[in-house]
Amino acid sequence: MKYTTSILIDQPRSKVIELFDSTENMYKWQPELLSFEHISGEPGQDGAKSKMRYKMGKREIDMIETITKQNFPDEFDCTYEANKVWNLQQNTFREINSIQTQWISISIFKCSGFMKIMCWLMPGAFKKQTLKSMIRFKEFAENAKDA
Repeated sequence: MKYTTSILIDQPRSKVIELFDSTENMYKWQPELLSFEHISGEPGQDGAKSKMRYKMGKREIDMIETITKQNFPDEFDCTYEANKVWNLQQNTFREINSIQTQWISISIFKCSGFMKIMCWLMPGAFKKQTLKSMIRFKEFAENAKDA
């Protein structure tokens, strides 16, 4: 399954990248994030791996994030692996003008087992969740106190 989502953020690209490239800030726009633990590689660079724990409904889910391309300010790509789900996120940050940035995210999911059925039956739910997360980041970035 593959889809693209996009959002316009009313902040300069440099500010968007500064806020996006901070593990401390992740908790501010991802309320489901319970923990983030760096496990290998140079933090924030290609090949770095981190273990992330999320609260999804009543369950807690662990996933491994691997940075596959860190080329700020233009792009940031990573994979997320969890039980029966592999996800590639390709993020591009386009400077629209001096005060606006467009964040474009291409999502590719490969699922197996029960999750393969979920991907097939409910592809819109995955896209909706991605867009919800992007909207949360937009709201956080636009309301950041030091912005």
